[in-house]
Amino acid sequence: MLLRTDPFRDLDRLFEQFTGTSSRPAVMHVDAERDGDMFYVYFDLPGVDPGSIDLTVERNVLQVRAQRQRRTTDSAEMVISERPMGVFSRQLFLGDTLDTDSLKASYDDGVLTLEIPVSDRAKPRKIAIDSTSQGRKEIRG
Repeated sequence: MLLRTDPFRDLDRLFEQFTGTSSRPAVMHVDAERDGDMFYVYFDLPGVDPGSIDLTVERNVLQVRAQRQRRTTDSAEMVISERPMGVFSRQLFLGDTLDTDSLKASYDDGVLTLEIPVSDRAKPRKIAIDSTSQGRKEIRG
């Protein structure tokens, strides 16, 4: 009898611990960027029903939860099953400089996009200087 061995089996198992399996999905991947007074966060959620996405903000913690379910019929026989299914979740800690009350979210083409404006209190502003002296003084730097 021929015994087939796979020298990369242990490497695959280690990889699955970090990326997830169908029974234990991996975390969702995220990108974030700032453009002027807006902060954008992008979550990859391909194949997720938009109704299963739950987005909450409590204090400065943003939590995203989503669920992807397998769509098969009873008569179908699974031949390959590599796509992670189940509940995905991710938490991000947001800085005090973001206005979470004005957060906007949209889901298109498998990407959840969050638009978070920078808070007015975090933007640079001019400060008026009062003077109690009668005359004008020149300040040199």
